[in-house]
Amino acid sequence: MKVALLDDYHGVAQRYADWATLGGRAQVQSFHDYLPEGERVRALQDFDVIVAMRERTPFPAQLIESLPKLRLLVTTGLRNLAIDMDACTRRGIVVCGAPGAADANTATSELAWAHILALFKNLTVEDANMRRGLWQTGMPRPLAGKTLGVVGLGKLGTAVAQVGKAFGMHVQAWSPNLTAERAQEAGVQFVPKHQLFADADVVSLHLILSDRTRHVVDAAALAAMKPTAFLVNTSRAGLVDSPALLDALRKGRLAGAGLDVFPQEPLPPTDALRSLDNVVLTPHLGYVSPENFTAFYRSALQAVQAWMGGQPVRVLNP
Repeated sequence: MKVALLDDYHGVAQRYADWATLGGRAQVQSFHDYLPEGERVRALQDFDVIVAMRERTPFPAQLIESLPKLRLLVTTGLRNLAIDMDACTRRGIVVCGAPGAADANTATSELAWAHILALFKNLTVEDANMRRGLWQTGMPRPLAGKTLGVVGLGKLGTAVAQVGKAFGMHVQAWSPNLTAERAQEAGVQFVPKHQLFADADVVSLHLILSDRTRHVVDAAALAAMKPTAFLVNTSRAGLVDSPALLDALRKGRLAGAGLDVFPQEPLPPTDALRSLDNVVLTPHLGYVSPENFTAFYRSALQAVQAWMGGQPVRVLNP
């Protein structure tokens, strides 16, 4: 049996879990580099088991139908919108989840704050200018007294809101399902969507992507924002109308953005965002940590072992 470990960018998959426990029953291969769409069928057609790292590599029906030997697909995490579950079910492919560390959410909220601080303090620009021999080329801005708009007040949004309060910011929140009572319990102010975008000095997104939330940050929401305001997205790229955001950033209708997620990942080397000096870019690091990846790969190994034993665990498709 052949097992593929996909998108192992850091080369840790075979160190963080003891795949040798599969013994002579399985041959395990890690793929360090991202497989472009045109190469996936050729690279994966001989594998019985594939372990996918989150949504890095999508598995639409066309790809699934082109992998005749595939019998088990394991995704790290317990939700993966990039896998066509119905296609897997039709093919008799079992899809299992592999949970990460319990404190993984903390890492994402920390990264959101790294972006917020970098934007307010102009860190990336000042760092680059210091290396060019320059000195004090921008004016850092304080956070105290400013307004933080949190879109989505679940675990991540609440964690971000609490840090904002610690910095002395006024914190407002909105989401499609949020109530004033729930916001009050978190110690923040519930406001309508338009008001949140209009009032905020920085908006941080913490929603699950769905048909209801796709492009929740549209051209109208961006137009409502102050020209001095920032947008931070460490959730999912689909929450934002990306062309509208790029246009606002290019034309100075928005002061800047901190982005950890992108419509196409890895972000192409020639993407227009890479040329803008008013954005902070990170390569989808929100969930990346040694602790989380150790839990991911150990859970994935457990899923493979359970499936081989005839008792699959954490099955995600009917």
